Amino acid sequence: MTETAFSLAIEATDGQARVGQLHTAHGVVDTPAFMPVGTAATVKAMTADTVASTGAQMILGNTYHLMLRPGSDRIEALGGLRRFMRWDGPVLTDSGGYQVMSLSKLRKLTEEGVTFQSHLDGSKHMLTPERAIEIQDQLDSTVTMVLDECTPFPATEKEAADSMHLSMRWAGRCREAFVQRPGYALFGIVQGGVYPQLRAESAAALIETEFDGYAVGGLAVGEGQDLMFDITAATTPHLPADKPRYLMGVGKPLDIIGAVQRGIDMFDCVLPTRSGRTGQAFTRFGTVNMRNARHADDHRPLDESVACPASRDYSRAYLHHLIKSDEILGMMLLTWHNVAFYQKLMADLRDAIRKGSLDSFARAFSADWAQGDIEPI
Repeated sequence: MTETAFSLAIEATDGQARVGQLHTAHGVVDTPAFMPVGTAATVKAMTADTVASTGAQMILGNTYHLMLRPGSDRIEALGGLRRFMRWDGPVLTDSGGYQVMSLSKLRKLTEEGVTFQSHLDGSKHMLTPERAIEIQDQLDSTVTMVLDECTPFPATEKEAADSMHLSMRWAGRCREAFVQRPGYALFGIVQGGVYPQLRAESAAALIETEFDGYAVGGLAVGEGQDLMFDITAATTPHLPADKPRYLMGVGKPLDIIGAVQRGIDMFDCVLPTRSGRTGQAFTRFGTVNMRNARHADDHRPLDESVACPASRDYSRAYLHHLIKSDEILGMMLLTWHNVAFYQKLMADLRDAIRKGSLDSFARAFSADWAQGDIEPI
């Protein structure tokens, strides 16, 4: 059996946007791609089979959460993350740097790594670049992410530079610790805050070290859409055209469309699943609050344009009833719909790029989104 090399094959472009296929040890991923977030070895409120039924081909797990519970040793003994959660496709694991910053207690950052207390039980841990790679290897991650410091926003240029330089030194140590295998990959993460010259410097350092893909980190942390787009547009031209580009933690549908127009190939965000659990649905006419009383007698489906049973086969009245009654099924159906909606968006983006009509698709989608969900007459 021929071993698969990790690679990105670009099929077509439209401006800066690209459509292609990412070849990995655990399957092919059509790009641009959205990865549902399976932080703790589960895409919340969904089975792995249901996630796959939406068209999702790759999911995300998280080093920080899995190292704390159930533990990377245990997952390794049980056959790795994919077998543990019954997911057949590729898995990308975040290194945990962002979660250490946002969730852990008494965080102490040094050149060696970061020491922190678990948000679960207060136990003390240390995460170094080498340990982050080791844990992701135990998880058998298809795509491993380097350990970095997610630069907070706002930050001065000096603060952003110091943070970025530390992340670049850690990235070099991650590269040395990573064991290269056919079809597996290690991604570097571009940092530098909202300073284009720092982003360019970071990209150059990562390219010199040589990674299999490149992520744009430290965005979607409060800087706003316009600035996020500006920094993304300033960063992607510095990244290799033949390697995948991943914008971490993004995001809302209009954010994704704008980032695709600026050359991004991969996305992840908790919004589809988190919104589903809190009664919010994504439709082509914007978001819908299913707790709203106007849905109580509405026989229409949630969004008939999405080829998903949760989107087409249940009335809004029923979904409203489930959510108002705090029934678990309501959360499951809205999450299923939201993930399917995001996958349809990515398929539509790929189709538009192939046709050379991405800008017109973006304008039409934005117009529908701005119109909002209209009550039936």
